[in-house]
Amino acid sequence: MRLRLATAEDAAAIASIYAPYVTGTAVSFEIDPPDAAAMRQRVAGGGGRYPWFVACEAGGAVLGYAAASAFRNRPAYRFTVETSVYMAEDAIGRGIGRRLYLTLLETLEAQGFAQAIGAITLPNPASVALHGALGFTQAGTYRQVGYKLGAWHSVGLWQRPLASMSSPPAEPRPVAEVWRG
Repeated sequence: MRLRLATAEDAAAIASIYAPYVTGTAVSFEIDPPDAAAMRQRVAGGGGRYPWFVACEAGGAVLGYAAASAFRNRPAYRFTVETSVYMAEDAIGRGIGRRLYLTLLETLEAQGFAQAIGAITLPNPASVALHGALGFTQAGTYRQVGYKLGAWHSVGLWQRPLASMSSPPAEPRPVAEVWRG
């Protein structure tokens, strides 16, 4: 298995991995799964600032992905990222998601981001355990904020410090300056 930065060519595989989470679970609050073109835009939308990683089998098949995105669009939030990880069904439980997520977090640390936020639809014991194992602590809960699959769902927020809270903070560096994979 190999971890690497995602490229535009991975968009169809990423969309395929994500689709069952959209259509069959409340893990994602999207209703319609994005297609390859939409995923290509999301990967490129990081603009070299927000990394996307994929885990690939020896033959090149994508097993899962981890991604960072802007936490909020106001300028003062630029030191904080929202993170996520999604795995193909046959790759769950093999430790790949943990390695993928850890690679993402280490890269974000090297870039100089200050905080990572993971938003988890509750209940989701596996995701809560993964976030806890990687140093996230629960920071709060939005109660019954999403309606999907015939029910209201709450979202827990997990937070992990990535860098010291210097004042003023240095601007986060581009992925290309820190990733040497």
